[in-house]
Amino acid sequence: MKILYVSLLIILLDQTTKLLVRGFEIPSLGIKVEGMRIGETKQVIGDLVRITYTENPGIAFGINLGNKFYLTLLALIAVIIVFAYLYKVRNGNFATRLSLGMILGGAIGNLIDRIFYGVIFNYGKIFHGRVVDFIDIDFFDIKIFGYHIDRWPIFNIADASVTIGVLILLFAHHKEPQQIQIEEINAETLGTDEGETK
Repeated sequence: MKILYVSLLIILLDQTTKLLVRGFEIPSLGIKVEGMRIGETKQVIGDLVRITYTENPGIAFGINLGNKFYLTLLALIAVIIVFAYLYKVRNGNFATRLSLGMILGGAIGNLIDRIFYGVIFNYGKIFHGRVVDFIDIDFFDIKIFGYHIDRWPIFNIADASVTIGVLILLFAHHKEPQQIQIEEINAETLGTDEGETK
């Protein structure tokens, strides 16, 4: 299960970037990182890519579905299911394992925020934390279903990891049946050739 190193790397990157954006303090070690104020924006590549600090009580990309406790519990169950499936396919193809490792890492990254951030940062109970989002990217200026969209919803490394993981998984599963079919055709062709030569 070496693919879990991918999950671990994503969790570390996700949590490190979130803490740098939000700011934190460890008085016993004399460490204090100021961070940003909620709503504060810093340009990275002009207005195309910015860091904008927001906190999301809902799921990915700012979507809010209500009760924080049940949302966190649902996310925890999802993490357990993904881990179980990853264990089941531990000897499967690399693309499937990589995608599941990315999904798992991203899901755990956001789950840490939901479970612990309320308590760590002293604004809520355990399982009632808000997810730190900060990646702010320009988007096409369009109107759809009465909504005006000019920037992508603000997200974080965990969200990006889950999204990329899902796309890889869809691609891997789409490609897998074709691969099996090609192998079967090759096996039949080889069988026929062998039969003809006998």
